[in-house]
Amino acid sequence: MAHADTHALHAADHHDDHKPHGIGRWLFATNHKDIGTMYMVFALIMFFIGGAMAMVIRLELFKPGMQFVDPGFYNSLVTSHALVMIFGAVMPAFVGLANWMIPLQIGAPDMALPRMNNYSFWILPFAFTLLLSSFFTAGGGPAGGWTLYPPLSLQAGDSFPLTIFAIHMMGASSIMGAINVIVTIMNMRAPGMTLLKLPLFCWTWLITAYLLIAVMPVLAGAVTMLLTDHYFGTSFFNPAGGGDPVMFQHIFWFFGHPEVYILILPAFGIVSEIIPTFSRKPLFGYDAMVYATASIAFLSFIVWAHHMFTVGMPLAGQMFFMMSTMLIAVPTGVKVFNWTTTMWKGSLSFEPPMLFALAFLFLFTIGGFSGLMLAIAPADYQYQDTYFVVAHFHYVLVPGAVFAIMAGVYYWLPKWTGHMYSMTLAKWHFWVSTISVNVLFFPQHFLGLAGMPRRIPDYNVQFTDWNMVSSIGGFVFGLSQLLFVAVIIQSARGGPKATAKVWDAEPLGLEWTVPSPAPYHSFSDAPEVH
Repeated sequence: MAHADTHALHAADHHDDHKPHGIGRWLFATNHKDIGTMYMVFALIMFFIGGAMAMVIRLELFKPGMQFVDPGFYNSLVTSHALVMIFGAVMPAFVGLANWMIPLQIGAPDMALPRMNNYSFWILPFAFTLLLSSFFTAGGGPAGGWTLYPPLSLQAGDSFPLTIFAIHMMGASSIMGAINVIVTIMNMRAPGMTLLKLPLFCWTWLITAYLLIAVMPVLAGAVTMLLTDHYFGTSFFNPAGGGDPVMFQHIFWFFGHPEVYILILPAFGIVSEIIPTFSRKPLFGYDAMVYATASIAFLSFIVWAHHMFTVGMPLAGQMFFMMSTMLIAVPTGVKVFNWTTTMWKGSLSFEPPMLFALAFLFLFTIGGFSGLMLAIAPADYQYQDTYFVVAHFHYVLVPGAVFAIMAGVYYWLPKWTGHMYSMTLAKWHFWVSTISVNVLFFPQHFLGLAGMPRRIPDYNVQFTDWNMVSSIGGFVFGLSQLLFVAVIIQSARGGPKATAKVWDAEPLGLEWTVPSPAPYHSFSDAPEVH
């Protein structure tokens, strides 16, 4: 037996000598940390590509009249911006965080399926090469809007099949990532870690993974039917052959609504890790948070047609989707109140992760309230397809999902790199981002209520002032993300060593942390703070 053990040890040493180095380390990576890092770097690059598209959109909308791009190219930008940001930036960033943190949080040596993990990442660069190369085809880039509604999307040129194959590849990558998360959490938890002892980030990702497996094939089906309508003479969505374009909307939004929860549930998990840390208190209502997350995921499947109030749905249908949409606000409200209660009488400190988590709390809630407004069917007739909708979902996705990703990076980066980053630079990044993101998106509520339609390259002169304000906010927000890159690069290259308890002791003699008392588990025995 001893001989076998020695042999195994020698084999392990021998194996370590032949670990791939240089480019091979990344191409053939099966280590969850390396793959997590690749996902995060890829997401950051895509964030800047999608952001550059948004900058061109805001530049065009700075004044009425056509200044910089032609309407066809503008449509392609609007379409690609969304696909790049959703499938290229936000989702891979969350998968990267999952790869890095889930094994560490559940005490597993790695993800359950390391080779599939490698494959699920390497599909992505090819998918986005395909998507972005469609800009160089004869008809220009994809121009059906990110929802790809027929008949508009069916009129696209050569970019059309490239876009659809890119979406298939993104979907395959997402499904593989999700399978990996589920198998890892279900099979590789440390002994004694029951499901109801999982860190909340793991819980939100477990539920998100089930959502991904359920809805990605639906999107694949919808775009495949588009493809056969376009090239093989089928009539799924063509009324001339007995098809129905509204059926596409039903199929698409049956994917699309759970998708927006895929984009926000991992953010809930990150915020649920950060707020207790910087409040020096355990999370209030852990079980309620788990059940709220699960009920949000369940309800997300029965609210899809609230995106379609104006298609001529029967009144009973409008009523059902209106009520179910309002119902989904309840578990979301539970989470917001639990986060707030966690901070109540806590010993709070405001390091960059906590600042981003607090901004998330306030601004995501604004996005939630405008979502409730959109849920009211008669009011939605006014809001539909205006900039009010654009303001709503950007409040959920930018200060919501993106800020949560940034909070997670600031929170875990010292653990990843072993080095502390510049607090000053990180706080500058926070304040400039938070102010500019509101200057960017808040005026869009006013534009929408005044009747400005979305997805248009030109507009009536009465909308000029708020569009100028919005564009200035956009340029500042875009530029401020360079600070984020500077912080990450500086931390990766070195700097003061992070301590074992990064956010607790007094690392480096910095004055921004305070030694905290033991956490109070109830409100009754907390002393008065003078």
